[in-house]
Amino acid sequence: MKNRIVTVGGETVQPGTRRIVDLPVADLYTHTSLKMPVQIINGRRAGPTLFVTAAIHGDEINGVEIIRRLLRLKTLASIRGTLLAVPIVNVHGFLDQSRYLPDRRDLNRSFPGSEKGSVAARLAHMLVTEVINQSDCGIDLHTGSLHRSNLPQIRANLGDPRTRELAQLFGVPVLLNSGMRDGSLRQYAAEKGVPMLLYEAGEALRFDELAIRAGTRGILNLMRQLGMLPRKPVRRPQLEPVVANQSSWARAPASGIVRSMARLGQTVKKGDTLAIVSDPFGEVATPLPARHDGIVIGRSNLPLAHEGDALFNIARFDDVEDAGDTLEDFRIAHGHSSIDT
Repeated sequence: MKNRIVTVGGETVQPGTRRIVDLPVADLYTHTSLKMPVQIINGRRAGPTLFVTAAIHGDEINGVEIIRRLLRLKTLASIRGTLLAVPIVNVHGFLDQSRYLPDRRDLNRSFPGSEKGSVAARLAHMLVTEVINQSDCGIDLHTGSLHRSNLPQIRANLGDPRTRELAQLFGVPVLLNSGMRDGSLRQYAAEKGVPMLLYEAGEALRFDELAIRAGTRGILNLMRQLGMLPRKPVRRPQLEPVVANQSSWARAPASGIVRSMARLGQTVKKGDTLAIVSDPFGEVATPLPARHDGIVIGRSNLPLAHEGDALFNIARFDDVEDAGDTLEDFRIAHGHSSIDT
């Protein structure tokens, strides 16, 4: 069956064609115009419409590179359905190397936005109107915030059967059953009945090769399972991810200089020392013990902390050893000697 014509920003994209459409966003006060670029790959044959977005937080650049690599792949020439790729949603923040927009709002707390609202509200409204509302499912690419790294993971509403199925197909070691946040893109998509995955990996303002490679491969896995791309012969068993229903941050027990003991992706037991926080003279050293068994799925990379700062995000699993084995399989599959890169 022949695919449909797609319209983005008032421009039509015929089946079997590929096009970049620049959507206008709030100009700079220097009279410089800004655009949010969207690449549309509209296959000749009918199939699902998938959106892939990145840099909703402007300093989270791993997703930009994931989309760049994805769009260069020759296999997309045989796509069924439509891919809507938005590598830089928060253009203002990306230029400023900032998580936020010029109005200091978090774009991922501004959905669905409004046509006449703030800068954040207008940008959110444009994205949902031109991209999200045309899609059958989607992937939003994120990293840890500034000075924090995340283990490759999918965050999603795993209570929804379709969303859980897509999450398991993505191919990362950890799935985190994560509740909705008011004003987030994920909440809006859920309300519209659009299954969506949030991929978290790496650190803000840094390229992480493991995160990029795993994210690119994960999108391809999903596109193949959706029937958008030809399936490859299975050479090795599909990675079976482990599900964490809860995670919590271990916080600095005192202010000082942090010597981290736990790596990203490391299995820890209750009571293990995650870090030691010392004063600058080395006279007082306070250990930070793990409060429960789990795996480090996020950590601060900054060796300075105030008392109460979040240092390690520990996810809980029914079987921590099984989760550790899954991480080892993931590491081997992606050719890394360690998760903490």
